[in-house]
Amino acid sequence: MSFHFAHSSKPWPLPSRIPPRRQRHGNLLKKKGSLIASLTVFSLVIINKAGGLIYNRTFHEGGLNKISTNDYLVLAGTFHGVHAITARLNPVKSAPERPLSNSIPGVPGGILTRPEPPSGLEVLESENFRLQCFNTLTGVKFLLFTDTTQTNVDVIIRRIYDLYSDYVMKNPFYQLEMPIRCDMFDRKLLSYIREVNNR
Repeated sequence: MSFHFAHSSKPWPLPSRIPPRRQRHGNLLKKKGSLIASLTVFSLVIINKAGGLIYNRTFHEGGLNKISTNDYLVLAGTFHGVHAITARLNPVKSAPERPLSNSIPGVPGGILTRPEPPSGLEVLESENFRLQCFNTLTGVKFLLFTDTTQTNVDVIIRRIYDLYSDYVMKNPFYQLEMPIRCDMFDRKLLSYIREVNNR
């Protein structure tokens, strides 16, 4: 298991000794006598900015162990806390040197720029699954559970965010920070994930 931070390309190793990754024969398919890995999106969890669970959906029944709704609530709150702590652990960037002129420091061309917000835990990988987190500017977190061999997870999660923006946020009956109950979002999301899982 390893952790990845937003501004770091190298994983942060855990202090304990971790056994090498084993072959998972349950996630392998046979094709003309050879083994190929199956690429699967298992589950999606959406957490509001206060750490409450507002959406969860399982797409592939055979991938992860089934957990109760109460466990999903605990997962949402725990991940929210861990994400906040890891955002504070982010390395501090060195301050830029002050220019000698009368211009505002750090302002290219006289236009004020906003500093990049600190980002917390983005990827958690185990030998059986990978958890990718996409944190929006409003604080909503999208947690996508996939197979460890799944490629382009960032593209998949961005597309899910687009579907959320189009079918949840533009729904006049949806109240912010409340559980998502939008049939059109469910249908479009399920259609997209089926397309991804059948590639």
